[in-house]
Amino acid sequence: MGIRRDLRRARSRPELAERVRMELVREDGVVRQATASPLGEPLRSGGVGDIPYTNAAQAPETVLVRRKRGGEWRPVTAAAFAREVTAVAKGLIAGGLEPGGRVAVMARTRYEWQLLDFAIWAAGGCGVPVYPTSSADQLAWILEDSGAEQLIVETPDHQALVAEATAGWDRAPQVWQLDDGAVDELARLGEPLDDAEITARRAAVTPEDVATICYTSGTTGRPKGCVLTHTALHAEAAATIGLLLPVFEEITGQRASTLLFLPLAHILGRTIQLSCLMARVEVGHCPSIRPDDLRPELTSFRPTFVVGVPYLFEKIHDTARATAERIGRGASFERAHRIATRFGQTELDAYLGRGRRPGPALAAARALYDLLVYRRVRAALGGRLRYAISGGSPLDPELNRFFLGCGIVIYEGYGLTETCAAATLVPPLEPRPGTVGTPVPGVSVRIADDGEVLIRGPIVLSSYWNAPGTATDALREGWFATGDLGSLDDQGYLTITGRKKDLLITTGGKNVSPAVLEDRLRSRPPVGQCLVVGDNRPFVAALVTLEADALRHWLRVRGRPADTPVAELADDPELREDVQRAVDHANGAVSRAESIRAFRVVTGEFTEENGMLTPSLKVRRAAVEAAYADEIAGLYEGGGGGR
Repeated sequence: MGIRRDLRRARSRPELAERVRMELVREDGVVRQATASPLGEPLRSGGVGDIPYTNAAQAPETVLVRRKRGGEWRPVTAAAFAREVTAVAKGLIAGGLEPGGRVAVMARTRYEWQLLDFAIWAAGGCGVPVYPTSSADQLAWILEDSGAEQLIVETPDHQALVAEATAGWDRAPQVWQLDDGAVDELARLGEPLDDAEITARRAAVTPEDVATICYTSGTTGRPKGCVLTHTALHAEAAATIGLLLPVFEEITGQRASTLLFLPLAHILGRTIQLSCLMARVEVGHCPSIRPDDLRPELTSFRPTFVVGVPYLFEKIHDTARATAERIGRGASFERAHRIATRFGQTELDAYLGRGRRPGPALAAARALYDLLVYRRVRAALGGRLRYAISGGSPLDPELNRFFLGCGIVIYEGYGLTETCAAATLVPPLEPRPGTVGTPVPGVSVRIADDGEVLIRGPIVLSSYWNAPGTATDALREGWFATGDLGSLDDQGYLTITGRKKDLLITTGGKNVSPAVLEDRLRSRPPVGQCLVVGDNRPFVAALVTLEADALRHWLRVRGRPADTPVAELADDPELREDVQRAVDHANGAVSRAESIRAFRVVTGEFTEENGMLTPSLKVRRAAVEAAYADEIAGLYEGGGGGR
């Protein structure tokens, strides 16, 4: 399949293999701290708004973006992009943007967001991203807290939401709408200004100026505005591309390209976009992560890599399974899955010097299923893709090995809004499925006495906006306290074991981290979302929702009515058997005392709209527990049911 060969070829280049040194600190024989040496120089002048102009000066005809218009991906060169940035930046200034002023952007992932981000920075301003799914109350809070005086929204519905959110305000932000020609309107507004105004604004920016106030998704309480400087964003982008890009291009022999589909209101999507422009990686934009929307865009754009969340890779796997079952080849897919995971693990072990490469029988089986299954999986990701990055939550290691067996290496990372996204990333020449990698260049990770993960480095936020006391609590002598629990191994690889605040303690005194169980449970159909409970209870249990597409497929292959209510299926023996298999898979990661003993299939879904999910798809535990209080109580009154 070439993965082992490709990685070995890249590793044979000393300038690629030995660029980052890892310094470990052991205490009582256990690694407690890992520090990665930096790659390159820090930002010493200006800000990230200079990047389009550097590209235009050094490589004016290089295609940086392909923009979807009229059903075709049309090229945008470095010179053309810089001209558009200048035009929009002048419009923002003409509209009243002062140096350091805040401009909010509320839109899905699209080309205009990238344009606006850099225009705001070129004008000396500060961007404030807003999720396009935000409620009027959430929008009002972010606008009021950030003090944004200008707002660009995407749709008429968004504009109506702004009116609702700001009703009664003495002074509402100035609003432009993308679907109503906002970019052209701003360009016309700025025509009287000289380009020299933008040059002067950029020259006045310093690395320590605030580049963005990025609000957390808020699993509890009001979202907090993370103050991220130009230094922090530049350090994140430089570390990511310095670590990955040279190796990835060596592996593929192609110029790197990616399709962005993560929300640009989320820090991960936004910093990847910044990294790509800095590295002159070709980018396209897709406004949806829904598989049915995304698949045709991947097929037409054909990226060499993607950055996604576990949900994406789970859905691609589940779609392949459902396709096989629909044509009566479900058993064949299960065998293909087992072959891929075995082959992937064997290839990985051989590459890392822990075993022999796959034998003839396994290699032959893999070749057969490549024709039948694996090439279809690669085709679902565009056909050219050889590597991917997964973040947001842990990816099931078995699923990681499956994709490795299909010919796609998935690298996991870990970070928060407060760390400009990735604080750790699996090194491209040293993959370790099941971990979230080592600190990115220039960053240190430490494990506190209570197991909390601490992060220090230039990527860490400078403060929380309008909340100095909160920042003092989170930043301890230069270390940011993440609230996550984890451990470092002997090579400095970090494993996340859960959230400190989510830790469940059963009446038997057992500490249980629900994240490990929930992540694995969600990775198996027909489970949609889930919530593991058990705090101050005698055992661990779970609420399970059914994923809509998986349920429709489940009903279809069994010849049952497509409109069968979930309430009628909650106690269906066949469905419960399938859910139990998912529970068994989750329990395989923990001890018996930590395992799920009972579960209940519940009606409804956990969604952003009903307040049970954050925009970054994290479960709001308190909201779910309140909504399903009776069902949780029933789990401990004999009403639940595991085995």
